[in-house]
Amino acid sequence: MAARALAKVVPSLWSSSVVSEPSVSESADSPIVLERRLGQVSSCSDSTLSPSSEPLRLPLSADQRSSLRGHRRSACGRDLLLQLPRGAALEPGEHLAGATGSALVIVEAAPEPLLRVRSPEPLALLQAAYHLGNRHVAMELQTDQLRLLQDSVLEELLRQRGLDVERITAPFEPESGAYASAASHSHSHGH
Repeated sequence: MAARALAKVVPSLWSSSVVSEPSVSESADSPIVLERRLGQVSSCSDSTLSPSSEPLRLPLSADQRSSLRGHRRSACGRDLLLQLPRGAALEPGEHLAGATGSALVIVEAAPEPLLRVRSPEPLALLQAAYHLGNRHVAMELQTDQLRLLQDSVLEELLRQRGLDVERITAPFEPESGAYASAASHSHSHGH
């Protein structure tokens, strides 16, 4: 009996929240369904952007940017439903849109608890990157530092190697890895 009741409810919920594309002006109760990746949009005067409003901001952790489906919340608390095609992880600055193509959301790198690793000796920093890479640790590489997610075991290992390790909270943009498409790696390391 419960299965029959569920069968009657599920199709109506599916058609009302997924097939239609709510606009920002619609009820805050229904999620905005995002199905298209517009890429990096350089200017708000771009024809794909709505001239009447700024896109919603979507802060995501590095891990969350790799998941292209599921519910998320914008910075202002608006319910969003990602239904993006499979592909590379989302990049900070990338615009997302509904089926009609109007830009509704801009992806941001959310602040995360990180370790900032520094050394006055470039070779020591290079060796640390080598050892962390052997452990498949996600890292953001900069000319004078490494950044990785906070981990007490790795923090102690790096300190034992004589490196300066500082706990910070900042956006995290790790390298995409050796097997990722080079074309999908578009962020700058000139922080």
